[in-house]
Amino acid sequence: MNAKTAVPRIAVTLALCFCAAVLEGYDVQAFGIAAPKLVAALGLDPARQGWAASTAMVGLVLGAFLGGRMADIVGRKPVLLASVALFGLCSIWTGLSAGFASLLLARLATGIGFGGAFPVLIAVAAEVSSPSRRGATTSALFSGMPAGGALVSALAGAAGGHMDWRMIFILGGAMPLALLPLLWLFLPETRPETRPGRDENASAALLAALFAQGRALATVLLAGASLLILVLLYMVLNWLPSLVVAKGYLASDGAQAAFAFNIAAVGGTVLLGFVMDIAGARRTLGVSYLALFASVYLLGAAGSAGAAIAFSAVTGFFTVGISCALYGLAPSYYPPLLRAAACGAIVGIGRIGTIAGPLLAGQLRQQGWSAEHVIDAMLPLIFVGGVAALLLPRAREREAGLKRAYSSRPGQAG
Repeated sequence: MNAKTAVPRIAVTLALCFCAAVLEGYDVQAFGIAAPKLVAALGLDPARQGWAASTAMVGLVLGAFLGGRMADIVGRKPVLLASVALFGLCSIWTGLSAGFASLLLARLATGIGFGGAFPVLIAVAAEVSSPSRRGATTSALFSGMPAGGALVSALAGAAGGHMDWRMIFILGGAMPLALLPLLWLFLPETRPETRPGRDENASAALLAALFAQGRALATVLLAGASLLILVLLYMVLNWLPSLVVAKGYLASDGAQAAFAFNIAAVGGTVLLGFVMDIAGARRTLGVSYLALFASVYLLGAAGSAGAAIAFSAVTGFFTVGISCALYGLAPSYYPPLLRAAACGAIVGIGRIGTIAGPLLAGQLRQQGWSAEHVIDAMLPLIFVGGVAALLLPRAREREAGLKRAYSSRPGQAG
């Protein structure tokens, strides 16, 4: 590929991945937006609502491990195509669900599709961008996820409460299916030409990628910080409209809070990634976690609908920005040939938090906790996650050492 064609091809690749992230963000947020009407239509109590939200996240964890490993074996493109098709079809299935059992199965399968796509998008972003711009590139790509959340929030808000909850999911499934031909025609394969040998034990290779050559500390801290920030993120994504209503405000206020959360999150993903490339990960993450702690506390204490909407925006800016910044760091620690699998493992471990967040909120509400106390329960998790992020090794120094060690091995390509 010459210089004249390289830039347009990279732009097309990132644009397609951005669109896939938008549609994934739409489908992830769709459950929280549809929840008030969905719960009433299917007769779900708060505990069952929590299970329905968390089941998709169980699938996401499974899909992240499987998708990341398969992408390193058969290639990024076929895994991404299969994953997008799966979450598109199963989002439509969600919209057609007639009962709790059908809803759980549909959300589980949808989550597997989400999980399969996510580590592939991380690997593609890492492989088409330079290390010095990796944080900004990855964050810009993943700004598509909150943009998708803002899209579904805007659609629900524009409908003025009259949009059928089933149509939210049907639209969310039709759009990924419409994107598939473009992905098939224009997305290049980014897998490195050299692959692990066929006789290599896959599990042993993945464990070595995660924990060998001094990577154990980074793996543990990345997974821990990702898990804790995602507990908060997915609690908010699935429960924010319901919690705003539980504080005594209107359903339209809940939709506006979700919209503000997602719109601000787009700015957070882009800006924090850009700042991290300039100021470094530790400084950026330290300030961001402090701001997030304050915003979540003030969200719980909000005494008006306007304040709840405003602090939802600030919380979205830093919650999603931090999670994408952590994903932007992850590829820097792992060998290219197992990068998707390693990132998939980090995503999979971290995404246990996506199961815990909605489930925890449901159980606390079922036990009579107020909306304010449910939100305040997230504050200790933010503190511990911030400490883990600050202890991460310096990413660029680690990557430089990784490249030297990896290039010195006979027969290996970087």
